[in-house]
Amino acid sequence: MTTKEKLLADMKQAMKDREAGKLRLEVIRMVRSDIRNAEINGKNKEELTENEVLAVIMKAVKMREDSLAEFIKGKREDLIEQTEKELEILKAYLPAAMSDEELTAIIKEAIASVGATGPKEMGKVMKAVMPRVQGRADGKRINTIVKNLLQ
Repeated sequence: MTTKEKLLADMKQAMKDREAGKLRLEVIRMVRSDIRNAEINGKNKEELTENEVLAVIMKAVKMREDSLAEFIKGKREDLIEQTEKELEILKAYLPAAMSDEELTAIIKEAIASVGATGPKEMGKVMKAVMPRVQGRADGKRINTIVKNLLQ
């Protein structure tokens, strides 16, 4: 079952659950809308691949994590609680996060295959790594490890 199919099935279930699944329903509808917008605005106007769907969900998670940091600074307890629940719902659709060891191994392989020797070639390495870890690792985390390995 693809992530899109799982989102549709979960949305139907949340509709049946009425009050209990209200926030879940809102979050799922928002993500499905984001996916549909990405398909409409895409270059080839076709359905997104599984990796592209995961990228849309990762973007939604990243936005909420950024918002959560701001809500914590502003001591907005009501918004903190809701955003944490939304994050929990969204993260359920992402594959398990990669460990640092797994990520480092993939990055080392990419460095070897690209032939990168210094920080100036960081873009080439990132371009090789990102498709392989889509949805399982944050870009900022990958960037940090690549920097450390290229120095």
